[in-house]
Amino acid sequence: MSVRKVVYWVATVILTAIMLYSIQMYFLNYEAVQGYFEALSYPGYLVYPLATAKILGLVAILGNFSRWLKEWAYAGFFFDVALALTAHLIAEDGGHVVPIIAMIAIMVSYFLGKTVRP
Repeated sequence: MSVRKVVYWVATVILTAIMLYSIQMYFLNYEAVQGYFEALSYPGYLVYPLATAKILGLVAILGNFSRWLKEWAYAGFFFDVALALTAHLIAEDGGHVVPIIAMIAIMVSYFLGKTVRP
């Protein structure tokens, strides 16, 4: 297995783990997550739709069904993480580390995925 393939899969697994963690938090701890959303100036009703979109995004990326779907999934994750990072930086709550890791994982997975998993 090539180094590029290993790095791609490590980044994709990190991205998947972060998204799965947030999905389970959204479904199992809805009230707390809703409070976090509202504290960061996002509407609380976005919790369930965002969790569902994250599930569909992971299916699109890991399933590799359609290049078009995969592109949209990466774009969705990019905007989700960019908005989360921005909100945490503005709130100055110290919650910016995980979004930075997720952003790096998204970029590495996306760009290496174009050559490793066409």
